[in-house]
Amino acid sequence: MVARIIGKLLNACGILPTEKVIEVQRTDLVAEYLGQTGPKTKKKIKEAAGGILFVDEAYRLVVKDGLRDLGMEALEEIMSCMIDGNISVIFAGYAEPMNRVICANDGLKRRITKTFHFSDFSTTELSQILHLKMSNQEKNSPVYGLKLHDSCTVPVITAAIDRETTEKQRNRMNGGLVDVLLMNARENLDMRLDINCYDPEILPTITIVDLERGLRSI
Repeated sequence: MVARIIGKLLNACGILPTEKVIEVQRTDLVAEYLGQTGPKTKKKIKEAAGGILFVDEAYRLVVKDGLRDLGMEALEEIMSCMIDGNISVIFAGYAEPMNRVICANDGLKRRITKTFHFSDFSTTELSQILHLKMSNQEKNSPVYGLKLHDSCTVPVITAAIDRETTEKQRNRMNGGLVDVLLMNARENLDMRLDINCYDPEILPTITIVDLERGLRSI
């Protein structure tokens, strides 16, 4: 979400020719066999040309014990594109492992010119994010075409998140908790409805019960 906002800002300022964001993780960059990681990573870099390459959980590209593996090859490919000005790269991840990634290569450390630390989301903020995702649905969203029941206000959802999750869970998952919650809520909605239900108001409506049960499944 933040990467998309940055993409729009950089495009509006004329820094990047497009506002597109290509999101990748280790599995999108690192191949199974030797010699395939470079081409696979280059393909993603080409897709992101003119916009932002968003590397989520970037710390997974560098193994903990310092041994060189194919993740480092992908990282070096990304580094090679960070100086031509036709692409911006955002590395995202938890603070401690991200520091390890940045320090793993002096060249990478020089290329990363800005770092931002985001505090863990509060339960109210998670509830607000959920409302935002429901209001601005993408076609690949598990809740595309669905809506929240009127009773699912921000305070009500906030209270449910407080009750049904631990602080440890919330800090570990952060905004990802909302994605998992919505997926679980959709599954619960499908199981809850009677097969003979045709009510156009009930069919696409997620209730607080769906959300509570979705939270318990996390």
